[in-house]
Amino acid sequence: MAIPDPEAVAQEVFAALADPSRRAILATLASAGPATATDLAARLPITRQAIAKHLALLSEAGLVVAEPGERRRVRYRVDTASMKVAQQFLAALSRDWDGPLAALQQHLG
Repeated sequence: MAIPDPEAVAQEVFAALADPSRRAILATLASAGPATATDLAARLPITRQAIAKHLALLSEAGLVVAEPGERRRVRYRVDTASMKVAQQFLAALSRDWDGPLAALQQHLG
């Protein structure tokens, strides 16, 4: 199995997090624990159909995992692995900028 490219993972995470509804779904799952699309629709001002579409995108980005539940109900929970890859990507990007920005500051100072 190939190791995913950190930049590609980060790009999917950032694209998924760009939408406020998806951020609200993630925040709800993080604070309240695993839930079905129906549970989330009851807690958020988003239709169940829209939540299902958002959950599919969050799942593709590796931010949530679907778990089979009772009576064929699927529960979703937060998965932090992709988020950690995105954080590492940002940390590396920040390190790459620290030197040039310090040099510029020294030059301008």
